[in-house]
Amino acid sequence: MTKPAGPRAYHPDDHAALSDICVRTADNGGDSRHLYPDLELMPTIFATPYAYLEPDLAFVIDDGTGRAVGYILGTADTPRFVTEFRKRWLPLVEDRFPQPEGPPDTPSEEMTALLHNPERMVLPELAAHPAHLHIDLLPDWQRKGYGRALMRTFLAALRAKGVEAVHLSMLTSNTPARAFYDRLGFTEIDVPGPGPVTYLGRSTAPGL
Repeated sequence: MTKPAGPRAYHPDDHAALSDICVRTADNGGDSRHLYPDLELMPTIFATPYAYLEPDLAFVIDDGTGRAVGYILGTADTPRFVTEFRKRWLPLVEDRFPQPEGPPDTPSEEMTALLHNPERMVLPELAAHPAHLHIDLLPDWQRKGYGRALMRTFLAALRAKGVEAVHLSMLTSNTPARAFYDRLGFTEIDVPGPGPVTYLGRSTAPGL
């Protein structure tokens, strides 16, 4: 029997769906398969390490049949996550994605350089927002309230850990995503020289 769609905890059986969702939303909210020939590259940076290192903060939207069609992932403590990423995650994936030699000159090399520089996530301007997150939904599941449901679930999990604030980074050009975060109470965090991204933060207080 099909159940109502909605959020639930991530399960290891969701791994393939998690990667697929990431790939199909990694090009500024759209499908990234034309940019990155190895379809595991973007999930290896932005999705699967979170499920591996902090599975208790990984949640999905279940379509009612057991299939994950969206996710929210993150960490309660960004500096600690960066340490664990380098210590525990990179050794698992660096053979498949070796660090580029010299300046990156392809989209894949640019992303692989990010993979090997997790310390980029630790910025003094973000210290008051120690948690961070990634959220993605397949296109057919967007604008139906599931993103808000995921965010509500994630913020509650952070509150239970005593975390008071969370941040995220997004491509500044992704205006639909910015409108979504604005509606959820995120506000801009001033970070000097942010490049193509904008940093947003909010408290974990209830009220969504």
